[in-house]
Amino acid sequence: MPTTFANFHVQDFTAKLSDFGLAKNGPSAGRSHVTTRVIGTYGYAAPEYVATGHLYVKSDVYGFGVVLLELLTGLRAHDLNRPSHQQNLVDWARPFLAGRGKLASLMDQRLAGHYPPKAALQAARLANKCLAGDPRSRPSMADVVDALEGIQATQQEPGKWYAFATCCSRHVFFLLL
Repeated sequence: MPTTFANFHVQDFTAKLSDFGLAKNGPSAGRSHVTTRVIGTYGYAAPEYVATGHLYVKSDVYGFGVVLLELLTGLRAHDLNRPSHQQNLVDWARPFLAGRGKLASLMDQRLAGHYPPKAALQAARLANKCLAGDPRSRPSMADVVDALEGIQATQQEPGKWYAFATCCSRHVFFLLL
């Protein structure tokens, strides 16, 4: 099962992940695994898995990149209620992730600019790396954790937490920077 907001749980105020990844039962050491049945939530599954059934260790990183993008934008990975060119969040967000000066257009408009721009830019760049088309170009999850810790550590106001929040289904999730 790919990483979706339904896989995040809070226990004793500590975020926990459950069912994290199709790849946990798949390949190791950068090899691939082929399945004849593609399963997963639309919008979260890595493109190589959807297209070919090949499952890589870094296929889960793609799913996490989608979750990170949802946190930044406040939008769902796939939403048929949005205009047709915006229904797939990753496709819609790619131009914003690739260019500078477009971050405000990407960010959740409900935040009304009340977020640290440097941290948001770093998080957007991390999401872009996680969403790389070639799984070998994606960071490892250990590198993702290091990057998120680095973003948090560089905050201009120590002790002040900024939260990106998004609501999917009945759950609210935060990325603290």
